[in-house]
Amino acid sequence: MLLEFETENYKSFKDRVKFSMVPAPKQKDLPYSILHEKAGKREYKALSSAVVYGPNAAGKTNIIGAIQTFKNIILRGNIRNGVPASSPNVAEYALELIPNNTLHKKKNVFFSIKFIHKALLIKYSTFLDLGSFLEKNYERKVLEEVFEVNEKIVFHRINNSLDFENLNLFEKNLITGFNKDIKTLIPILQTSLKNDDLFLMNGFKTIVSSFFTDLITDYFTNNLKTIFRADTVYTTPVFESNAVTDKNLNEAAVRFGINSNKLIYIKDKKADNPPILCSVIPGKPPIPSEFFESYGTVRFVNLFPIVAETLQTGSTLIIDEFDSSIHPKAIMDIITIFHNNEINIRNAQLIFNTHNPLYLNNNLFRRDEIKFIDRNEETKSSNHYSLSDFGTKGSTARKGKDYMNNYFMDEYGAIRDIDFSDLFLKIIKEG
Repeated sequence: MLLEFETENYKSFKDRVKFSMVPAPKQKDLPYSILHEKAGKREYKALSSAVVYGPNAAGKTNIIGAIQTFKNIILRGNIRNGVPASSPNVAEYALELIPNNTLHKKKNVFFSIKFIHKALLIKYSTFLDLGSFLEKNYERKVLEEVFEVNEKIVFHRINNSLDFENLNLFEKNLITGFNKDIKTLIPILQTSLKNDDLFLMNGFKTIVSSFFTDLITDYFTNNLKTIFRADTVYTTPVFESNAVTDKNLNEAAVRFGINSNKLIYIKDKKADNPPILCSVIPGKPPIPSEFFESYGTVRFVNLFPIVAETLQTGSTLIIDEFDSSIHPKAIMDIITIFHNNEINIRNAQLIFNTHNPLYLNNNLFRRDEIKFIDRNEETKSSNHYSLSDFGTKGSTARKGKDYMNNYFMDEYGAIRDIDFSDLFLKIIKEG
């Protein structure tokens, strides 16, 4: 269950920004949208969903990209460039793209994440010296790492110095003998630190606690699902035969609008190509669905298994342009399912950005679930805030107000007036 994510100097976010899934104080809207989970001796609350608004080029995608990039840095265990992947988020493996491109002086990059996984509250923060924008051959350095469990610091790294705290609280989770030999082992650990390696995923794992690093790896691999661009999603089932029909997928497709044919995945026996989603029309051979079905239908069919798995595993799904080409009624139904504590029994979360104002509805989202990303025209820096930050007394953001109308009236910011008329007039006259 994600609680908070922070970043600084990630692309358009020059200054520190905190994306919080913790309910705002004194907010009583839609109480069924609040998740409860225990970690240690405390119970924590989190929002089950969030929707992010903002104009084009404001930085909405960058907040998702920052989470995804940090996730991949942690899983790699270093700040060296990774192997180019199929993901459209190039900053995942080309870290020279992370620093803001308008800064005249080098500034450190900051990431921090706070989540609950397997009844433990984990917080991990790091300062990174990645050089300046596009400085590919810069000698990168991990300047600081702080790892906390249940709000207790476990280790604090500053450059090549390590400090351990509260280890007695986590004795059963440490590698046998570490506490006993800590005075001998710390100098060895400090000597072995590399500037561009994360201690958390290297020396800490092998000498201090593989339990915590395995838990973190499991969370980022299986329970934090980040999709940088929803239109690139292509899902396939696990195959046991040449042609597989997923009954649940077909039932969902029928409810979405397909009623004259069924869907199957067909795997090419002669190649390692991914299986192809096909439509089966009675009396005809299967044909690739992308040739026959609407783009919106294909997108829904590819996203549906991810949503189902998110609910099944109690994961957090963070997705860019989730609703693109899909009817708002279908999206609204999925949102209400995440709010339904009889269905969302494993505390799954849905976070997505959009341009569709229909979701600005106080019967669909709480005020603290409605987020905005805006960009300062002078500084070109992105900033983030929630509708709940506006307060309620005499405010257009209080419960019962018409959020959609007020948004278009520029009451909340994160919207831009656009007028192409003079440009098109110029183009026509030039022609």
